Amino acid sequence: MEKMFQNEIEFKNAFSSEEQCLSYLYDLRWPGGYQCPRCQGNRAWQIRRYKYKCQNCGYQTSVTAGTLFQDTHKPLPLWFRAIWYVASREENANALELQKIMGLGSYRTAWTWLHKLRQAMAHFYKRWYDVDVNPDTEVLPLIGSKEGILHITLALCNPGDKVLVPNPGYPTYTSLSKILGQQIVNYDLSEDNGWQPDFDALEQMDLEGVKLMWTNYPNMPTGGRAMRETYERLVAFAKRHNIVIVNDNPYSFILSEERLSILQVPGAKECCIEFNSMSKSHNMPGWRVGMCIANPQIISWALKVKSNIDSGTFRGLQLAAAEALNNSTPEWHYEANVVRYRRRRDIAEKIMHVLGCTFDPQQVGMFLWGRIPDSYSSCEELTEKVLNEARVFITPGFIFGSNGERYIRISLCAKEEKIEEALNRIKSVFE
Repeated sequence: MEKMFQNEIEFKNAFSSEEQCLSYLYDLRWPGGYQCPRCQGNRAWQIRRYKYKCQNCGYQTSVTAGTLFQDTHKPLPLWFRAIWYVASREENANALELQKIMGLGSYRTAWTWLHKLRQAMAHFYKRWYDVDVNPDTEVLPLIGSKEGILHITLALCNPGDKVLVPNPGYPTYTSLSKILGQQIVNYDLSEDNGWQPDFDALEQMDLEGVKLMWTNYPNMPTGGRAMRETYERLVAFAKRHNIVIVNDNPYSFILSEERLSILQVPGAKECCIEFNSMSKSHNMPGWRVGMCIANPQIISWALKVKSNIDSGTFRGLQLAAAEALNNSTPEWHYEANVVRYRRRRDIAEKIMHVLGCTFDPQQVGMFLWGRIPDSYSSCEELTEKVLNEARVFITPGFIFGSNGERYIRISLCAKEEKIEEALNRIKSVFE
């Protein structure tokens, strides 16, 4: 173990497995109030930055992963150890160089470190959507795609401008626009039209002053499918009325083997932006890694806003995200995003049947959207009964807009055992 403290040892060659790396990081305890690995003494001088010398025997060592966290007596967090291991695979990285790779010991912001991640995101779009993206000018990594709603709205809209928002739709499109002072103009989505925009109705609306139009396909909450025809008509609509379309596209891998993007339409980059999120496609919720894809002008405007709000993402997370983007296989995506969600969806469909709800079996995404029986006065009446008597929470559709008042939404984000338990509880009340 003593040799592990020598800074000339390259991390790349030091470990043959992640288990060895984690074991090593558990054992790194000196200096920092712990014992010298040579004489077991617990006192050391800091002779220069990142360099320590034992006061008893004179043993010297450079600070490494364990001593960066010398103020804690607990093992390093699992997430940090896993990310450190990913970073340690960087070519020609020794112990001290690894600090630079990870962005530790430096106050430089994450903006100077994004090229590898931007390359991975551009490659992701080419590989899965066959969309060519310039990693230097057409990609903006996000701390989750949700924050992109803020940055794009601030970049493209002034207070008083109008924004087209779907009804039903993701509530943040509405709430954030209200906070920033935009006027909300709802456009209707209906089950009869497959939850696609009604372009005839859109053309009849007063579109003067409209700057943005939010779209979300595959759709949340309705599960409406992404359609090439819809994307083509949206691009034509945007060009005709000088409106920027923002398509929120995080669900294209969930229960779907067809990868569609609005940016596949020729000329779409002139007037369209697309968000994507690794929370859904790569099962990485909480990592907060998303992306904004757009033309260079829009990206530069959004970056000007974003760089004055945050300082980017911890570089270890960026490296891990790049690895996930570059190395996920079709087989992995099929198992994680189709097979697994299909099993959960089968149970959720049984819940819908028990409740007497109807639904479109062709819908996709990580939720199941169903219409409530006519015997209930509102969706809230049904969801309150389920909550109070079966102790199961189901989302009432009205929170997504007035067009969701006769619907409920079941999440597929829980494990099968939990959804099965919800089914059994609901059966005990409704059967």
